[in-house]
Amino acid sequence: MNICIFGDSITWGAYDPKNGGWVNQLRNYFEAQDKDIDIYNLGISGDSTIDLPCRIEIEAKSREANMIVFAIGVNDAQFIHSTNSNRISDNDFRNNLEKLYRIAKKLTPKIIFIGLTSVDESKTKPIPWNTEKTYTNENIKRLDQIIKTFCSKNNLKFISMNDLLNNDDLVDGLHPNTQGHIKMLERIKPEIEFAAKEQNL
Repeated sequence: MNICIFGDSITWGAYDPKNGGWVNQLRNYFEAQDKDIDIYNLGISGDSTIDLPCRIEIEAKSREANMIVFAIGVNDAQFIHSTNSNRISDNDFRNNLEKLYRIAKKLTPKIIFIGLTSVDESKTKPIPWNTEKTYTNENIKRLDQIIKTFCSKNNLKFISMNDLLNNDDLVDGLHPNTQGHIKMLERIKPEIEFAAKEQNL
C-alpha cells in the first residue's frame, strides 16, 4: 500500500532535527512493524492550497497511491500586510479544497484531511523572517472549520489538530518542535493505520 502525504513545511518536518517530523516517524513506524505500507512525504515548505493542485496528480500517480493525505492550509491563513487582507478568501479556499478532492478521487477513494495546528501569536504577529506576513489563531481556526465542514459534506476522514499543540510545542511560534511532531504523530498514526486496514479488507 502506498500512502502519499501532501502538505507544507510542517508535513515536510521542518525544525525537527531529531526525528524528521511526524510523517517521517510514521514511515519509520510502519517499517518497524514490517507492514507492506510505504509512506511518501510530499510536503513542500511554503505550499498552500493555491500551489498544491498543480502537482498532486503526477506525484501521486507516479507512486501508485492507494491513499492520499492532505495536511495543508496553514499558509493559506496568512494575513498579508501590504494588501491589508487575508491571503485567500474563504470562498476561494473552499474552491481549492474542491480542486484537491476532485484530483485525488480520480486516483484513489481513500482520502484524508488533517486539520490545522495553532500558533503562538506572540511570535507570529508578524513572523520575524517575513514581516509582511502574520499568522493568527482566528484565521487558522476559521479555515480549519472550513476543512472540517468540507470533509463532513463529502464523507471524508478529518483528523483534528485543534488545541493539540501549546506554545511549548512550537519552535518559532509556527512550526512544531520535536515534542510537537510527536504529539501530532500520536493523534494521526492510529487513524492512518485504521484507514490502511480498511483499505486492505
